[in-house]
Amino acid sequence: MPYDDAPLLADLMPWSVAPPRPGRAWPTAPDPDSLTARWDALLRAEGPDRLALFEPSRARTLDSAVGQLPGQSTGTERLARAEGPCAQPVRVLAAPFDEQWLIPDHRLLDAARPELWRVADAHQVFTAETADPGLPLLATSLLPTLRGTRIRPLYRRPGGTEPNLAPGLLDLLTDRLGSRPTPSDLLAWILAAVRPDLTVPLTGDAEVWDRGVALGRRTRWLMRRDGDRPKLPGGRRPYVRAPLPPRPLTMRYDAEEETLHLDDGRISPVPPQAWDFEVAGVRVLESWFTARTAPPPAGTLAAIRPAVWPQGWTSELLELITVLSLLAELRPGRAELETISPITATDLRAAGILPPPAASRRPASVLDHHEEGPEGQFALI
Repeated sequence: MPYDDAPLLADLMPWSVAPPRPGRAWPTAPDPDSLTARWDALLRAEGPDRLALFEPSRARTLDSAVGQLPGQSTGTERLARAEGPCAQPVRVLAAPFDEQWLIPDHRLLDAARPELWRVADAHQVFTAETADPGLPLLATSLLPTLRGTRIRPLYRRPGGTEPNLAPGLLDLLTDRLGSRPTPSDLLAWILAAVRPDLTVPLTGDAEVWDRGVALGRRTRWLMRRDGDRPKLPGGRRPYVRAPLPPRPLTMRYDAEEETLHLDDGRISPVPPQAWDFEVAGVRVLESWFTARTAPPPAGTLAAIRPAVWPQGWTSELLELITVLSLLAELRPGRAELETISPITATDLRAAGILPPPAASRRPASVLDHHEEGPEGQFALI
């Protein structure tokens, strides 16, 4: 193997954070209106009823005193006496390729990870480890709330400044490649070249580098799904062939007809590679469908959800089929990516780039940023 001494992703992007941990299911939902309704139901309840609906934990109760999440406008009084409207739900990546909504209220989340919220903006790209040998990393513009992973932001500060990269790494690549890569270029290379053990072979061969960066850019674009929407060529685009029922309960796939059945509803063509697309042993389409149809426990806030299947979910499903199909087509390119002039971890250590300094593994301080603390007090971060 040419990359037995490939550097670790954890050394190339030193700062990582565990994902936010809500601790309860109801502050997250596939649609924002349900979240507003759940908040209203919580505030209508009083005393023991409000406590039971909230679902307290060791980390959060109705009397927990916490400040606002960075960049969010919410109340900071204790939930036992909270009033006012629900915070505007924000889009998050709740599971691989499953974009949902979250109430961004610090009082509802067991471990909110404020350091991630401080750097979440239009310039940011988050990577999330998957433990899947075929797709070791996800990239997203949304705050990831996936379980059991590590989140590595591309930038350590808001506004796309101070890349989360080992100091000196871009300078070394500039010397080897003959042109200076951007942090975004390096992230694209990482997405294309990262191996199942989360090592990342690097190269000084400009032609190989350009090929890998192009592959990684397309991978990132498909995963982030911002800007122009991905489309399959004409004749391969999935359409609704038979209307979906008001509340579908089952999903099955007919490989011979390349048709996805939601009860009596039909969507086709659905390529087999989209149906078979898995992350860490879980079929993505089935997981996405289950998150929207599995019956929640009765009497809980999570039981408040749409009475019928929203049209927006159908559009999301069609786009998800497209994204998975196109991503599956990129897998051979990742498998074939080879660097003929490898840069090893030993090379990086000799150049003084590895190990990265301890400070690079910690979040950057934001000394001029005011955030509202518990009960309306302000803190200087």
